[in-house]
Amino acid sequence: MVTIELWSDIACPWASLTVFRLRAARERLGLLEDLQVDLRAWPLELVNSRSTPKRTLDAETAVIGAHEPALEWSPWRGPSSGYPVSMLLPLEAVQACKADVVGGVSASEQLDLALRQAFYAESRCISLYDVVIDVAKGCDRVDVDALAAALEQGSARSQVFGQWRASDERGVEGSPHLFLPDGTGSANPGITYHWSGASHGGYPVIDSDDPGVYDQLLKQAVK
Repeated sequence: MVTIELWSDIACPWASLTVFRLRAARERLGLLEDLQVDLRAWPLELVNSRSTPKRTLDAETAVIGAHEPALEWSPWRGPSSGYPVSMLLPLEAVQACKADVVGGVSASEQLDLALRQAFYAESRCISLYDVVIDVAKGCDRVDVDALAAALEQGSARSQVFGQWRASDERGVEGSPHLFLPDGTGSANPGITYHWSGASHGGYPVIDSDDPGVYDQLLKQAVK
């Protein structure tokens, strides 16, 4: 089994696009049984010492969702008071799933995708324990009771902080950043963009996009 690393935050629309395209490429190339993704936490709220502004996320979600309609994202539909301001708990849940008793790496991938869908498409407050557990109930690879126990014990919280502290040494440039087994790294694969307004006051403008880069990266990973 070939393993690639993906460092990201769930509260990063660019990373969620990468997760979507990475999974699509793996399926397209017939690598579902041969390649797994080790999800590493790069919590933006720890990196930046603040939660990511809703205005920024709304702008990025609108642009990326329109650019890749297959994501089926929508603007935030819930009340402002229900908007998640922390992603530490869902990031912790994804790490907790890697334990064999909870489900392993494949369960971790499944829950990560489901949490992103719950946030970006369903406007659910995934900061909440009850919401994380409810999302996990829809993941057939996750032992929900074992996950609940892990979250209650906080057994994976140190992994989130440890990965964040190790990210500089690993060479992580941002969310998302993909690393292949041979050490090749790719930050925000295939995409370059800029902001139309000063200090993120406008919208992200996609300058170039090459979705085919995912096929190239996965082929390189397994060769």
